[in-house]
Amino acid sequence: MSNGSANVIGPGRRLFAEPSYMQDETSFQVDNTSDAYYKSPYYKQHRDDVLPIPTPPPAAPLNLQDIVGQGFLNPVINAGKITFHAVGDTGASKSMAIATEAGVADAMVADLARPRRDAPAFFYHLGDVIYNFGEAEYYYDQFYEPYREYDRPIFAIPGNHDGGIKYNSDSPPTPLYPSLDAFLRNFCAPEPAPSPDAGALVRSTMTQPGVYFTLDAPFVSIIGLYSNVLEGPGVISDQNGKYPALDTKQVDWLTSELERLKGPRQNLERAVILACHHPPASADTKHGGGVGHAEDIDNACKAAGLWPDAVLSGHAHLYQRFTRETAGLQIPYVVSGSGGHATTLPRGEVLGKAPLTWGEYTLVKEPILRYGYLTITVDMSTSNAETLKIVFQAPTDPTARDETTLNLRTNQIVVI
Repeated sequence: MSNGSANVIGPGRRLFAEPSYMQDETSFQVDNTSDAYYKSPYYKQHRDDVLPIPTPPPAAPLNLQDIVGQGFLNPVINAGKITFHAVGDTGASKSMAIATEAGVADAMVADLARPRRDAPAFFYHLGDVIYNFGEAEYYYDQFYEPYREYDRPIFAIPGNHDGGIKYNSDSPPTPLYPSLDAFLRNFCAPEPAPSPDAGALVRSTMTQPGVYFTLDAPFVSIIGLYSNVLEGPGVISDQNGKYPALDTKQVDWLTSELERLKGPRQNLERAVILACHHPPASADTKHGGGVGHAEDIDNACKAAGLWPDAVLSGHAHLYQRFTRETAGLQIPYVVSGSGGHATTLPRGEVLGKAPLTWGEYTLVKEPILRYGYLTITVDMSTSNAETLKIVFQAPTDPTARDETTLNLRTNQIVVI
């Protein structure tokens, strides 16, 4: 699917999309065999390991202007609003999922045909780009080929599958490659360049400053966390010694980023969004929210005196939305792990019974079991009516749609 416009070229000759139309892939170039590793004794031995984070806290945020150039952003700035895509769990690790991932990707590409001021400026991936263990050999089939015509930057935080690793059969077993090795090469490269994992496709490697980082864009900052490799729960600190492979650096950095953004947020210069792969709140028991993960985030927000305007996550292979009421604020917590890998039926009694409240969290929109994605718009164009709008849509089912709008001046949800 073509967006019908000339290709975007960013500073440093960054390339984002192929120059000509290509048919969707119907079979893998490299057959995915990692599913068999789930049955190995080595996976069972290491499935509960939390792994060290391979990058230090970023010295500075990543600025969208450095990726796309001032000329690209001028229509966005003049309009006073910015739109972007977000979704997680896209990687098609089984042949039956090639079409579902491609369907979501093609619908996102179609959105780029809108006028520049209204079209999404980038895609923020919520993790699990590659299944099942972040292998480099699957980056072509699961990432570069499906998004070959997505002519915008793609940023990402790693999911648990991106950071997972395989072990050999030595005694004791040793890792076959470092955790997040391929993710770092493709998303945290020192300079934009062709990727050795992209085959002949032209998308440049991304230059994120670490596996957790802040993206500063016009009117919005997105703080992305890395919640490690467990199937559940998410983990961002050692939690007082419970996870000795980690420390408190990521939480300390999160606190400092919230402190940095507190003034701009209070001045209504930008919205602040938090993104993490594992959901702090989820209504399905298989990928449910993590208490320690959520407490670490809350402690950072309290220390900084700033709560995010919205929290985005993936991991659960569906769409669901909560409203959290805390400190007089209403905060949308949105889970969208619906990018094409699989759909997961929620276990328990929550399906179809929203609204349902647990403490500060209310499940407002019961889980939607459709492949789809988020379109998020931060609109600062109207004084006293600054908003953050989050829309979920499913390409194959127009009725599977959800929308919520937050008034950024009052921190109250005005469209439920």
